[in-house]
Amino acid sequence: MPLFEVTENDKKIYENELKDFLPEKIIDIHTHVWLDELTIPAPEDEDPRAVTWPNLVAKDNSIEDLQETYRLLFPGKDVSALMFISRVHDVESGVKNNEYLAGASRKSGWPALYYSHPTQSPDEVERMIRKGGFLGIKSYLSLSPSYIPEAEIRIFDFFPKAQLKRMDEMGAIVMLHIPRNGRLKDPVNLEQILEIKAEFPNIRLIIAHVGRAYTHGDVGNAFTDYLYKAPDLMYDFSANCCEYAITEVIRHAGPEHVMYGTDMPILRMRTHRIEENGTYINLIPPGLYGDPSQDRHLREVSAKEAEKITFFVYEELLAFKRACTTLGMTKKDVENMMYGNAKKLIDGARRSIYG
Repeated sequence: MPLFEVTENDKKIYENELKDFLPEKIIDIHTHVWLDELTIPAPEDEDPRAVTWPNLVAKDNSIEDLQETYRLLFPGKDVSALMFISRVHDVESGVKNNEYLAGASRKSGWPALYYSHPTQSPDEVERMIRKGGFLGIKSYLSLSPSYIPEAEIRIFDFFPKAQLKRMDEMGAIVMLHIPRNGRLKDPVNLEQILEIKAEFPNIRLIIAHVGRAYTHGDVGNAFTDYLYKAPDLMYDFSANCCEYAITEVIRHAGPEHVMYGTDMPILRMRTHRIEENGTYINLIPPGLYGDPSQDRHLREVSAKEAEKITFFVYEELLAFKRACTTLGMTKKDVENMMYGNAKKLIDGARRSIYG
């Protein structure tokens, strides 16, 4: 039984609109690999401090599932990934899944980032990176101290400066999923991103999801008033279908600073994303992901409408293609954003950390 169904409509979209646009080699710079059996469920009364709809797509994502996902979605392409585990609420689950990920990285030959906890010392983080062969760190806002309300979490609450200093010394990758309701345009986020680059210039910092700018209004004045001051920042557009945000990040940062990512397994989701009242809504087939009322970002469509809904990752790539057309990107530009920039970043981190 296949991992998931690829319909005739999906195949048509890939063959007619994406296959020739995509390069032969692709690196997915933003992918989650973890096992449900190694993860302790969060208490039912615990505030997840995050949206819940991504958890409905897949309970986990083994290395074998990830490889099969790429085979099904991108026939004829050579796809690899930079991997890290999914968000976990407890240290034990993090330890076990990081160990699994290290093994998956060795087995596949694909690079990985260590999922760090803000309570760890810099020495411990470096030790675990070197032990597992990781190229840097990824963390998540939900690991911040529990007394901090979600809307008030700051970057340094889950990436403490002591850890960042060590990553700077190592020349490591830091994958940053920014917090706060203002997303990319939030001035606290923007000032702290600039602070990181000023104090720790050797960190290979990636702003994930174009700073969670999933709607037109999320971009604000981030590029024009702030981020131009850090021209070596890298961005991924994982899980982002906002054509405006993708266009603006390429326009202002340049195609040499933008990278393709998926946020797998979430991007296996069948959805068509729309913008409504300043937020995003995932339109989904009826019955596929349970009760849509459980998350304000979900809305079911009719069975007839659902026939035209394809994979989230195809939606993302179609938005990226439109942005590239608008900006007149060349085939080489597309290849760099889909492969070359990520390879350069990964190779640089590997040389810096391991010689």
